[in-house]
Amino acid sequence: MNNKQKLPINDHLQPQLGYVFKIAFPIIISNASHTVMLFVDRLFLSRLGKQELAAAMSGGLSSHVLCSFFVGLIGYVSALVAQYYGAKKPRMCGIAIIQAFYLGIISYPILICFIPIIKYVFIFAKQEPLLTDFASTYARTLLAGSIFLIIRTAAGSFFVGIGKTKIVMIANLTAALVNIPLNYVLIFGKFGFPAMAIQGAALGTVFASGISCIILLGSYLKEISQFPYRTKNLLKIRVPIIKRLLLFGLPAGISPFLNWFAFNVFVQLMHSYGPNTAAAATIAFNWDTVVFLPMLGLGITARTVVGQSIGAKDLDGAQRLTYLIMRISIIYAIAMMTLFIGLTNPLTSVFVSGLQDTGGEIQNMANIMLRLLALYTLANSCKLVLGGALRAAGDTTWTMWVSITIHWAMAISVVILVHFLEVNQYIAWSTLIIMNNIDFISLIYRFRTNNWREIKLIS
Repeated sequence: MNNKQKLPINDHLQPQLGYVFKIAFPIIISNASHTVMLFVDRLFLSRLGKQELAAAMSGGLSSHVLCSFFVGLIGYVSALVAQYYGAKKPRMCGIAIIQAFYLGIISYPILICFIPIIKYVFIFAKQEPLLTDFASTYARTLLAGSIFLIIRTAAGSFFVGIGKTKIVMIANLTAALVNIPLNYVLIFGKFGFPAMAIQGAALGTVFASGISCIILLGSYLKEISQFPYRTKNLLKIRVPIIKRLLLFGLPAGISPFLNWFAFNVFVQLMHSYGPNTAAAATIAFNWDTVVFLPMLGLGITARTVVGQSIGAKDLDGAQRLTYLIMRISIIYAIAMMTLFIGLTNPLTSVFVSGLQDTGGEIQNMANIMLRLLALYTLANSCKLVLGGALRAAGDTTWTMWVSITIHWAMAISVVILVHFLEVNQYIAWSTLIIMNNIDFISLIYRFRTNNWREIKLIS
C-alpha cells in the first residue's frame, strides 16, 4: 500500500462488495482446508479403532482449549494492524506484529508446563485407561508443537489486517496438502516409516502447522523489508503497543478459552445420554461445522474492513460495511437453513451409512437435532459479523463478559436439565439454540448503542 491508496469504504456498493469478497474468499478456503485436514485425520484414525478416534477428539479439544487463550490474545493484533493500515501508518503494522511475536515466545513455555499434567484431565473425566493414554499422547504432542500455531497466528494476523488474505490461504492449503499424505504414512507406517498410530497423527498435524508457519513467517519478513512497511529498529520492544495489545487482547483471549470450556461441558453432557445420542450429536455438529466456515470467514472479514475504516476515521463507513457483511451472511444463512430443513435425511445419511443404526434411531435423532440447529443459523451468522466488528473497534471487554455469561448460563442450565431434572436430549439440545440467539441479540444491541465509536484502539 502507498499513502495515496484509497480504501474502498466510501465508494458505491459494487466496489465495497468486491473488496469484502476479496478478503473473505481466501479466509473461507483456508478454513475449509483446515476442516478437510481434520476430517481425513479422523478418517484414518477410525481405521485403527474407536479408542483412537475418540482420543483424537478428546486430546485435540483439550489442547485446543489451552491454546485458545493465547491464540485469541496474539491473534487480536490483526485488529491493531487493520487500524494502523487504515490510518496510513504502514510501518506500525510490522512493528505491532513483532510485539505479538514477543508475547508468543513468552506464552509457549506456559503451554509446555501443561504437558506433564494434561493426562489428569482425562483421568478426572474417568475415561478408560487405554483412551486416557491415547488422548494424553495426542494432546502432549500438539502442545509440544504449539509454537508453530502461535507464530503463524501472529504472522497471519499481519496479512489479515492489511487485507492480503490470499497468502494465508496459500499457507493453509499447502499445510493441508502436506498433512494428508504425511498422516497416512505416519499413522499406518508406510514407505519404511514405523506405524505410529495416534502419535503419528499428532506429529503429522504439528509438521503441517510448521510448514504453514514457515510460509507465513517468510512472507511477513519479505513484506516488511520493502516499502512502505520497512522501518528502523523493527525488533525494539514497544511497551505502549504491548500494553494496548494486552488491554484489548486479553479479553479476546479469555472469551474463547472460557466459551470453549463451556461448550465442552455441553458436549460431554450430550454424550452422557448414550452412544446413539453422542453419534447423532456428532453428525449434526459435523454439518454445522461445514456451514460455520463461511460465517467465520465473514466475521474475520468484518474485523479487517471495519478496523481499516476506523483507522481511516470513517466510522460511518465502518457501520455501513458491518451491515453490508451482515446482509451477505443473512442470505447465506437462509440458504443453509433451507438446506438443513429441506434435505435433512440425505445430509445425515452421509454419516449414518457407516454406523450400525438398528431401527434408524441414530438418524432420527440426528434429523431432529439438525433441524433444531437451523433455528440458530441466522443468529449465528450475524453474531460472528457483529462480534468481529465490535472487536475491531476495541470493544472487547463488554463482549467478553456478555459472551462468557451467556455461554456459562447455557452450561449450568444443561447440567441442571440433565442431572437434576432428567429431561430428554432434545430439551437439553435446545439450550444451545437459545444461547446463540440471546448472544446475537446482545451483540446487535451493543453495536446499535454506538459505544464502540468512542474507543481509541490506536493513538
